[in-house]
Amino acid sequence: MGVVWGASFLFMKVALEGVSFGQVAWSRTVLGALALGAIVLITRPRVPRVDGTPGPVLPRERVVWLHFLVVSLTTCVIPYLCFAWAEQYVSSSLASIYNATTPIMTALMATLVFRVERLGLSRWVGVGVGILGVIVVIGPWQYSALTGSLAGQLACLVATACYGFTFGYQRRFLSQRPIAPATFAFLSIGVSAVVMLVLTPWLALSPVDLDWTIVGSLLALGVLGTGLAYIWNINVLRAWGPTGTSTVTYVTPVVGVVLGVLLLAERFSWHEPVGAVLVLLGILLAQGRLRMPRRRARASSAA
Repeated sequence: MGVVWGASFLFMKVALEGVSFGQVAWSRTVLGALALGAIVLITRPRVPRVDGTPGPVLPRERVVWLHFLVVSLTTCVIPYLCFAWAEQYVSSSLASIYNATTPIMTALMATLVFRVERLGLSRWVGVGVGILGVIVVIGPWQYSALTGSLAGQLACLVATACYGFTFGYQRRFLSQRPIAPATFAFLSIGVSAVVMLVLTPWLALSPVDLDWTIVGSLLALGVLGTGLAYIWNINVLRAWGPTGTSTVTYVTPVVGVVLGVLLLAERFSWHEPVGAVLVLLGILLAQGRLRMPRRRARASSAA
């Protein structure tokens, strides 16, 4: 997962050489939905009812479909468009670093918006360190106006804020419903694909300049990064639990940076890796993997 999702930022950058940012987002969503749809069609996953009989492959309640419509907008449509648009102005390496802020955004959304979690002091410190890291990565001292690079970085943050919203929303409204994991992934991406198809006149109907690298990048981005990786994520989640699965957050930016530097000859300013280290430190604190040292209680001496 870490390799595929880390490489997604490289694939977007390469694809943008021949298609528009809207076509990148459109293609990865539709291709991902087709891949997941084929898996669901073949495996026909079901969750048993209370009486032990197999439930339906797809949910039948209208409210569930409305929830997935919300999830589709915040897990695919908006963030995919934001990241693809942003990579017109920022490097793939930098976009992958910003993607690592997702756990920070998730902690904020889960605590302040949905109130499904409570953060202790160490975790709040982690959120603060992560935000400081983002500020260092942006390097506000470099900008006297809203440049394309700054706008691209802000678009990356909008995307990760959407991811954070999605995790909180799913936990609040969908996590307790009897939906098979593969079906859950398919509905998240599939409903997103329907939204993208509705937006086709505005996103996909423009000239393209295709070669094998661009087509290969779009296929990898869609079938692997938006399709199969979601199934892998579910399998890892079942085997390791949410805490173990979240370690992919540390792998993704490393892969994205290494591929960007080696294959695209991207370069860094000093503050970007420094900020990235602060972001990862903030994630460790926010997820409870590191804790603030406790003050030792002073031993009271008897007179």
